[in-house]
Amino acid sequence: MTCIVGLVKDNKVYIGGDSAGVTGYNIQIRGDTKVFRHGPFIMGFTTSFRMGQLLHYDFNVPEHPEDMDDMKYMVSVFIPAVRSCFKDGGFQKTKDNQDEGGVFLVGYKGKLYEIDSDYQVGQMVDNVTAVGCGANVAIGAMYASEHLTPRERIKKSLEITTYLNAGVRPPFVIEEL
Repeated sequence: MTCIVGLVKDNKVYIGGDSAGVTGYNIQIRGDTKVFRHGPFIMGFTTSFRMGQLLHYDFNVPEHPEDMDDMKYMVSVFIPAVRSCFKDGGFQKTKDNQDEGGVFLVGYKGKLYEIDSDYQVGQMVDNVTAVGCGANVAIGAMYASEHLTPRERIKKSLEITTYLNAGVRPPFVIEEL
C-alpha cells in the first residue's frame, strides 16, 4: 500500500511519497524511500519494494537518441530496459502469456509519466497524477490545493491521504527534477 503523487509545474517535475510498508493488516515504516533520483530521472513506486530497489540500484539508464522525441524514447527504449531489469532481477511475472511489472511514476525532461503494470506509458494532460492505494484521495487533494507551492501541495495531499487511508504513512519524501 502506498501513495505516490506527481506534479509538473513550470517545467519542473515533483514526486512525493509515503514510507509505509504494508502486508495484510501489518504496517511498518520503511527507511528505504519510495521516491528517488536515478540518472536523469526522478521516480516513485508502488507495487513492491523489490521493484523499487531494482529501479533505484540495478536499472541501467538507456541512451536517449538525439532524433527521438521523449514519448517514443519512454515507450521504445526506456520500457524495454525496465523490462530487462525486472526480468534479470527476478521481479517480472508472466500471467496468461503477458508479462507484468509494477506501477511507478517517472519524471524526465520536465514531463511526468505513469507506468502501469502492463508497461504502458501514460502522460496526463493536466500534469497531475498519483498511484497506489491512496491515489484518488491524493489527486482530489491536489486539485483542492492549487493555491499552494508544488511541494506544499504534495505534502498536504499526502497528509490528507494519511488521514483517510490506512495504507499511507509519513515520513514523506518529496523530490524535484
